[in-house]
Amino acid sequence: MSTVGPRVPGTRIRDGRENDLPALGRIEDAAGELFRTVGMDAIADDPSPTPSALRPFLADGRLAVATIGGDRPVGYLTLEIVDGAAHVAQLSVDPAVGRRGLGTALLDHAARWALARDLHTLTLTTFRDVPWNAPYYRARGFVDLPDDARGPELTAIVAGEAAHGLAAWPRVCQIHRL
Repeated sequence: MSTVGPRVPGTRIRDGRENDLPALGRIEDAAGELFRTVGMDAIADDPSPTPSALRPFLADGRLAVATIGGDRPVGYLTLEIVDGAAHVAQLSVDPAVGRRGLGTALLDHAARWALARDLHTLTLTTFRDVPWNAPYYRARGFVDLPDDARGPELTAIVAGEAAHGLAAWPRVCQIHRL
């Protein structure tokens, strides 16, 4: 996906481990605070995922973490297989280390994970108008997926997000063909 690696020396993307799980909620909380800057306080107030909610992603390398220097996670990505595509269920980077290529490195990891499983597309759902959401992914090769092109599993994810209140702001599904 990318030809530019992270711009932080000592960055590493690795599979998540059980002992990473508590830190991921803190990363999510910090990343969520950015939504207050665009009037989306409800997103910032949404509880972060618990270790028990993240634990299933440890299977088959579906949880990747970004570390800098040592081994402490500063970003993470969760993956699912949805409608025959690798689906980015969540990507979060601690804003204290944001804008340094960590999100892109995590997406590159997702692309490698997908191709290793003979999956040739990445999908995700995101906020259409939030600068670090849909526009960010578009700059990394994702395109908006028309509603009528969604498969049944992706449609169910969108419905679940709407039931959770995320449809209060414009959302979009995106796809990246690998």
